[in-house]
Amino acid sequence: MKNSEHNNLVSGIDIGSEKIYCAIGLRFPETSKVKLLGIGISPVDESFKKGTISNRNKLINQIEIAVNEAEIMADQKINNAYISLTGDHIKSMNTQSAIALNRNNNIDNNSISQKDINRVLELTQGIALPPDRDILHTIPQEFIVDTLEKIANPIGLSGRRLEGHVHLVTAARTAMKNLVECTEEIGIKVNGLVFKPLAAASSSLTNDEIELGVSLIDIGATTTGIAVYKEGAVRHSAIIPIGSQNITNDIAVMLRTSINTAENIKIKYSSAKASLSSPNLDFKISDVEDVEDRNISEYKLSEYVEARMEEIFHLSKKEINRAGLNNALTYGLVLTGGGSQLRNISALAKDYFGTPVRIGKPIINIEGNKNFIDKPINATVLGLLIWPYSYYNQHSKHESNVFSLLDNIKQIIKDFF
Repeated sequence: MKNSEHNNLVSGIDIGSEKIYCAIGLRFPETSKVKLLGIGISPVDESFKKGTISNRNKLINQIEIAVNEAEIMADQKINNAYISLTGDHIKSMNTQSAIALNRNNNIDNNSISQKDINRVLELTQGIALPPDRDILHTIPQEFIVDTLEKIANPIGLSGRRLEGHVHLVTAARTAMKNLVECTEEIGIKVNGLVFKPLAAASSSLTNDEIELGVSLIDIGATTTGIAVYKEGAVRHSAIIPIGSQNITNDIAVMLRTSINTAENIKIKYSSAKASLSSPNLDFKISDVEDVEDRNISEYKLSEYVEARMEEIFHLSKKEINRAGLNNALTYGLVLTGGGSQLRNISALAKDYFGTPVRIGKPIINIEGNKNFIDKPINATVLGLLIWPYSYYNQHSKHESNVFSLLDNIKQIIKDFF
């Protein structure tokens, strides 16, 4: 295995409540595409739930399994990676700030530079946060130069006043710190943490969708992420503490069966829209001792599944409405995550939201294994490969100071010894 120092090698680790995915890719700067070289998957055994670490040692071992599997396939050893972040501790908001461009009152010398943009972005972070929270992302929405609005990149323009509108994503400092430390325990430096639905969006949404308006719903096992885009920027993002595993739990309780059996039944027999399943097709349940075999129709099962999916969509719709865009989302919805693989989920979403719906396969600038790339459950980990080169990452002024905090601690230890 090569211990690669290749500048164009990229890697991402998506840590979920059911599985950990690691992907290694090679970026081609001339085309901005990433070729998938290796993938690794490890089951999560009660070590990570809803964005919180419940068993640190187990999680470290499971991350290492996924990383090793990807390295073997890629024949490359990785030293760093981007990591996805989720959990109901994550909150977002929109804010703005402005600076004067008074350079001796001479407008000819008032061309806007990257330094000016950095000053504006720093000021947008001047919000009062609890001591246990930190800013994860500062993502520009638009800039205003004097009276000229909706400017994506003001560098080189002249004016007397620069105003910036941004989307801030904040998270619990301890949650970020613990995740970084677990990953670095196996020798992988964390280049950055990325809010899960934003990572999924970077591999699944087209430029037209981002410009004309779309909402992404990333349905994970225990959380659902929301990201609303319009006019080329993120307008709102959020996390809902409910996911597809809640459907599995409902089936297990209803049928008095094990979680594993309930998961298999969900995948094999259920439909997100009950009216599209048959009341005449029965299947047998017989995995519990001392309980006689029972039959249930696919339609009856799907009624429970539909009820839970409608709850997820109801909470998602409330978050989407907070973006204040009303019916301005031209492209409607894009669904990603493991929960989006439920049968007939697009039909249910279309009826519930009354908008166009598509399943978000990670197709943007990714080449390689089609069986892996074509699945919406892999949108996040493949989005992490693209994130270092995305517009939002390049123009984000701030990444969590958890990383600088850890570096300082390491330096103190080195100096001490």
